[in-house]
Amino acid sequence: MARADCGRFFRVVVNEEGRYSIWPTDLAVPGGWRPTGFSGTRQACLNQVTELWRDMRPGDETGTE
Repeated sequence: MARADCGRFFRVVVNEEGRYSIWPTDLAVPGGWRPTGFSGTRQACLNQVTELWRDMRPGDETGTE
């Protein structure tokens, strides 16, 4: 089964809340998002998001999780 993104390149984007996503390089980045400067294959971008992602959940009151 061929993937729709086969041969397509993506960029890693981030919003003001620090959430990451990937977006095709041949499309304009949607409002509220900005490129991080990383682009490549879909899998390479997903790997980069995994490295950059910070847990968005707040820690407990003691500062430990």
